[in-house]
Amino acid sequence: MNHIKKKITGFHVTLMFVAFFGVIMAVNFLMAGLALGSFSGTVVDNSYVASQKYNEWLEEGRKQAAYGWTVSEPSRSADRLQISVLGSEDAPLSNARINALAEHPVGRTEGVNLTFEETAPGQYRSNEQLPAGRWKLKISIVKDQRTFDLRSEVK
Repeated sequence: MNHIKKKITGFHVTLMFVAFFGVIMAVNFLMAGLALGSFSGTVVDNSYVASQKYNEWLEEGRKQAAYGWTVSEPSRSADRLQISVLGSEDAPLSNARINALAEHPVGRTEGVNLTFEETAPGQYRSNEQLPAGRWKLKISIVKDQRTFDLRSEVK
């Protein structure tokens, strides 16, 4: 049996380098594309400032919890949002003023300001339409000098 040894030439080495770095670049581009496609936005714009306000946020959360209010997750009804709000003792919270700011998670579009109208005791529906898609909501409920702020999300 006669074995013929093949020599590795500069051409072969060049092909190996191109293939090696081509695979690395393809994986990097794939992972970057997946990361950007699933990025939901920032939690806080400045972590240092957020850390300075942390105790204030905890105190505000305790104060709001003492109200005993329960707010449902916002849901879509056609092109509007619906929210159910219960006061203490699970009674419908009527005559509240509800506003929300809907922001796209990655800032692809301008934010949408929403105002709500009571449709039944404790049931509120947005006056404005909310375009389809995923939105982060900053909701503010005001009733009798009490303010209840919360964050939510709707798809």
